[in-house]
Amino acid sequence: MENYPVCSVVVTYDADRQQLILQLVEPAKLAPLLAKSLEIPVLLDEFDFRLDDEFARRFGGGVLNLIAVGQPDIKQYMSFTQHPIDRPSEE
Repeated sequence: MENYPVCSVVVTYDADRQQLILQLVEPAKLAPLLAKSLEIPVLLDEFDFRLDDEFARRFGGGVLNLIAVGQPDIKQYMSFTQHPIDRPSEE
């Protein structure tokens, strides 16, 4: 597998084309734009450092909810569970 440099991912909803667009960008190029923007940390220790199906579902849902704050038209396509899904207990 080819190695890529460290990158940030920008997610944009294009309402005209009804597409989610992902773009990979060098963090240094984004830094000036992000200097005064809202930062929402996702603390991995709160998920026991498990980037599993439940984490991906909740993370993706969170990203879509954030997009919907500024572009509420996307809500018509959203039908995922908003709250955590109970996991079976591990014994």
